[in-house]
Amino acid sequence: MKKVHRTASHELTVLRDVSLTLEEGDTMAIIGPSGSGKTTLLGLCAGLDDATSGSVLLDGQAMESLSQDTRAALRNRLVGFVFQSFQLIPTLTAIENVLVPLELRGERGREKEAEALLKEVGLGDRLDHYPLQLSGGEQQRVALARAFIHRPKILFADEPTGNLDAETSGPIVEMLFRLNREAGTALVLVTHDPALAAKARRVVKMSGGTIVGEEERERSAGVP
Repeated sequence: MKKVHRTASHELTVLRDVSLTLEEGDTMAIIGPSGSGKTTLLGLCAGLDDATSGSVLLDGQAMESLSQDTRAALRNRLVGFVFQSFQLIPTLTAIENVLVPLELRGERGREKEAEALLKEVGLGDRLDHYPLQLSGGEQQRVALARAFIHRPKILFADEPTGNLDAETSGPIVEMLFRLNREAGTALVLVTHDPALAAKARRVVKMSGGTIVGEEERERSAGVP
């Protein structure tokens, strides 16, 4: 897979010769210096952007062959995504933001589930607060709850603890990996945190837009 950004005067190769496969229920951390292509790779894998060449298969379907509407429906059914910039809707409260993936699927009546998730991330008293009324760390936790609400088949997280202090990040990390254990959700993390990366079964190292190494542990018996 290759990704090139072109302008009128030049082109910049952001990713080149990248090939990855993630099995159902697996966990992977992508690490590397800033500018190495980690976030770009995450966006391509989630079907948020198109590769310049190559193919992205999600649940056996080639994303580049799908219409935008079909691709969006597939993402909403299978994918959870935690953006580094949160991507909360400013006119919606915390609980309304969490419910967005379900609203897009036409599902109603799951407010109690959204409330429980916000309580689990320590925001039980912030249900009716708007993003501008929340700190960066609190917005990050709303984004995590939103990513969990529909029990995705695969969860992509870009620096999921980057805006959290050590006390807050511990329960969030536990939530991420509990979703993997209990629901079989495949987990792909971009992180600068070595301790977080070490919790993943696979650690992929990137530099200069390509994969330069990978560490892998055997799956434990009985673990997805």
